[in-house]
Amino acid sequence: MAVDQGNVSKILSVLSHPLRREILLNLSNNGESSFTDLLNLLKVDTGKLSFHLRSLSPFIEQTPSGKYKLSRAGESAVRVIHDVEGWAEVADVQGKASQLQLASFRSRAFAFLIDFALILAITAAITFLPDLFSLSIAGFISNRISSLLFITIGLLWLYSTLLEGFNGQSIGKRIIGLKVVRTDGKKMSYDHAAVRNFGKVLPLLPFDLLIGWRIKNSAFMRYFDKFAGTTVIDLRSNLP
Repeated sequence: MAVDQGNVSKILSVLSHPLRREILLNLSNNGESSFTDLLNLLKVDTGKLSFHLRSLSPFIEQTPSGKYKLSRAGESAVRVIHDVEGWAEVADVQGKASQLQLASFRSRAFAFLIDFALILAITAAITFLPDLFSLSIAGFISNRISSLLFITIGLLWLYSTLLEGFNGQSIGKRIIGLKVVRTDGKKMSYDHAAVRNFGKVLPLLPFDLLIGWRIKNSAFMRYFDKFAGTTVIDLRSNLP
C-alpha cells in the first residue's frame, strides 16, 4: 500500500516547530497537563498555545477532566522526536570529530597509564591490602602478584568498555582531553568499546600496537581500533 506523501509532509510540518515538540515531550514526561500547566511551562500567551494545541490534534487528546495527554499517534511522534534528536547528536559528533586532530600516541599512552594505575590501585586496595599485613613480603609477591595483575586486566577491560561505551571517555582520557569516536560518525556504543578494548589486554597489547603500526594509518594506532571502527581524537587540539 502506497504511503500518502502529502500526509507525511503534514506530520513533519507539525513536528518541525520546537514549541509543539516541547508540548509533546512534556505530555510524555508528565502523563497529563492542563492548559494552565502548559501556559506556565511554555511562557506563551493563550492564543498562541491554543493555536499549537489545535495543530497537534492528531497527537493529543483530552481527558474527562479537560487535561491533555498523548494519543497513540502522539506516543509514536515522541519516539520519532527522540530518534531525530539522536540523529542530530550523531551529526554533531561527526562534524566535530572531522574538525579535531587525532590524538597522538604519547597522549594516548598517558591516558592508558592513568587508567591502568587507577584500576591497579583499586584492585590492590580492595582485594589484597587486608591480607598484605598478615603475609611476609616474599609471600605476598609469590602468591598474590600474578592474581593482582590478572584481576586488574579484567577490571580494566570492563571499566574501559563501560565508560567509553557511555560517552567515549575513561577517566584517563578525560584528564588528558581525549575521546573515542566511531569513524563512521555514529554514536559510540558498548559493543564497539568492548571490541577496541580487547587489544588492551597485556598479552595482546604488543601485537595490537605492532599490527596498528604496520597499517600506516594515523587513525588506527592499534589494530583493534581498526577492527572496531573507532579512533581517538584530541578535544583540546582546537583550543588556543
